[in-house]
Amino acid sequence: MRSARLNTLRPERFLAIFTGIMAVINLISAVTPALIDRLQILEEIIPMQVRSGTRLATALAGFALILLASGIWRSKRAAWWITLILLILSTITHVVKGLDFEEASVSLLLVFGLLLFRRRFVAHSDAPTIQRGLRTLGIALGFTLLYGTIGFVQLDKHFSVKFNLWQAAYQTIRMFTEFSNPGLIITTRIGKYFTDSIYVIGAVTLSYALLTLLAPVLLRQPTEPGELKQATDIVQKYGQTVLARFCLFPDKKYFFSAGGSLIAYTYSNLTAVVLGDPVGPATDTLTIVKEFQKFCTRNDWMLTFYQTRPDTLEAYHQAGLHEIKIGEEAVVDLANFSLKGGEVKSLRTSVNKLERLGYSCPISQPPHDEKFLDELKTVSDEWMLGRKGKEMKFSLGWFDRDYLNTTLIQYAADPEGRVVAFANLVDEYQNRELAVDLMRQKRELPAGTMDYLFVNLLLEAQKRGYERFNLGLSGLAGVGELKSDPAVERAMHYIYANVTLAYNFKGLHSFKEKFNPTWLPRYLIYPNLTVLPVIALAVNEVGG
Repeated sequence: MRSARLNTLRPERFLAIFTGIMAVINLISAVTPALIDRLQILEEIIPMQVRSGTRLATALAGFALILLASGIWRSKRAAWWITLILLILSTITHVVKGLDFEEASVSLLLVFGLLLFRRRFVAHSDAPTIQRGLRTLGIALGFTLLYGTIGFVQLDKHFSVKFNLWQAAYQTIRMFTEFSNPGLIITTRIGKYFTDSIYVIGAVTLSYALLTLLAPVLLRQPTEPGELKQATDIVQKYGQTVLARFCLFPDKKYFFSAGGSLIAYTYSNLTAVVLGDPVGPATDTLTIVKEFQKFCTRNDWMLTFYQTRPDTLEAYHQAGLHEIKIGEEAVVDLANFSLKGGEVKSLRTSVNKLERLGYSCPISQPPHDEKFLDELKTVSDEWMLGRKGKEMKFSLGWFDRDYLNTTLIQYAADPEGRVVAFANLVDEYQNRELAVDLMRQKRELPAGTMDYLFVNLLLEAQKRGYERFNLGLSGLAGVGELKSDPAVERAMHYIYANVTLAYNFKGLHSFKEKFNPTWLPRYLIYPNLTVLPVIALAVNEVGG
């Protein structure tokens, strides 16, 4: 089912919502006067100094719970522990500050919910980030202690007592441990500003420490040679698309299943972005998708699969994921490709014209001569300068000599033999299919030069016995054209049809259409609509 419905709220999501509600209750309760009859009972049992401290503690706990709610939503184990402790303390402070049994009951109910669903909180935090945060926390607390100590000594005329060094340090410590100004009488406005500033510095410091405890796991370790060897073996055995080749590029990390499959991914913007479908036995697809979901949950990551095929959609549906169409891939049937007939008249005209001008289309076998690669680099640099951008990676190759030395390169040469355009070719392993990757050209070219190059690419693939030629993805092509398509896809179609930036997509699609390809849909897999904007940014950042 191709609906983009939201996932059903899981227990931890409900708990996150109620944690946020509890935070608001704490903040309101901290500034609301206690009921008179309850206050009279407390005055006989608990000193005023302690009660005022618990009121401030309640407010600080409410502020912390606001930050922790996002961690509870993301199933963070650290957030679970800290929230549990704060809720227990909140229960106590609600009773101590004003016999607020109603607020204390809500807090206890939330404690019960956290304990009941404790096994669902499995997301780890990033250990190096935590270590850095704790170091920073130690430094900041030391600075706050020094700041408070020096301030009380230098500004003692603004208080009712004179402080020596040890008294000033003790006063600062008590302000943090008792959450009040114990025994401190402020006599001027400057004194009040100073004591307030200690709490501000402390709150900022503790907030930073709290956020580091909730940080997602970050990728730091490079791919091990053994992992790359294992991935290469799987790709060579099961690879069925050009994306399988790009799974072996150095920007990828690997997740393996016991069933012999792999997922190639990279990390960006809190998201694991997977290139294409899992590579491996078809019977193992659902298993590795579910295992990878658990892996991402433990690391506190969102996940997305980019450029998946229609025949794998059912596995994603069974894993509770959704899809949107992002474009169509153009595949030419080489058995039927020919320069004869009216449909390819423009291609035939371009080929005849370029040949009359003395152009040729040689092919270079790897490994390539360094001078030849230098010439290609000049063409590539000129093309990149015209685009005013950077190399798109992740789902494409980029100009890398080591990579190019593993692929066929066909190029258009002018009458003097100089390279004016080129493309490299990638084999799709198990399919008798050849794909084009890099396509680079000089700025000043006779009209039809790229038509001429691509006709020769297809004829070369035909001559080598390939059955199909993959021209690559046309982004947004065929997306959201029907009223029955999801609203997200219809919005993407509007951008494709009306926004100037999309004209490059349309031009590339029109160019590929000349070769009468079969258009195959490709999809983006995502968990739910709420995270789709974050996922879109992640895909853009990795260069998809």
